[in-house]
Amino acid sequence: MKKLSSMFLTVLIILMFSACSTAEQQNKTENTSKNPEIITEQTESGAGSSEQQKILVVYFSATGTTEKISQTISSALKADIYEIIPEQPYTDADLAYNTDCRASREQNDSAARPAISGKITNFDEYGTIILGYPIWHGQAPRIINTFLESYNFSNKTIIPFCTSHSSGLGSSDTKLHGLCSEKTNWINGKAFYANTAESEIQQWLKDININK
Repeated sequence: MKKLSSMFLTVLIILMFSACSTAEQQNKTENTSKNPEIITEQTESGAGSSEQQKILVVYFSATGTTEKISQTISSALKADIYEIIPEQPYTDADLAYNTDCRASREQNDSAARPAISGKITNFDEYGTIILGYPIWHGQAPRIINTFLESYNFSNKTIIPFCTSHSSGLGSSDTKLHGLCSEKTNWINGKAFYANTAESEIQQWLKDININK
């Protein structure tokens, strides 16, 4: 009788330990399944601060020259790229330099703000904007004014560059700078030409110390 009682007690103890072990394992499993969500949130939170350092190449190009330089810069930096597209595209007649064309009328009107098609939906992710534009009558096209007045560039860095067949940067970047917040970090711009070598662009990026 004593042997049976002892055996029964032993079996009971084994069952109790087994039940506790199972419960503990279930708790570990539940906790493990919840942890990835917390890690994901922490990762996303951490990535948010690093995303502020992302670089975006923004450009307006009517003839393709600025687009080519912008693509070279984007490729060199492995940066995102965004094209400023006017709601009303520019035709060849609109760009006829020595006539009373649309581009000339806009450049002569300081209040002109050609509308842009689309918007940068994740703009807050970028800490540095490399802004490219052609030179029209010695200045940036008015659509660049539209772009700069469409976003808040406080605590962001803007690095402008222009393209031209003959003109330099002139006062274009200075006038654009005046459209931005005082908290915008504005870097002096650079002029490129249609036949600018890729090595020259690479050297410029090195000079302004843009991290890849």
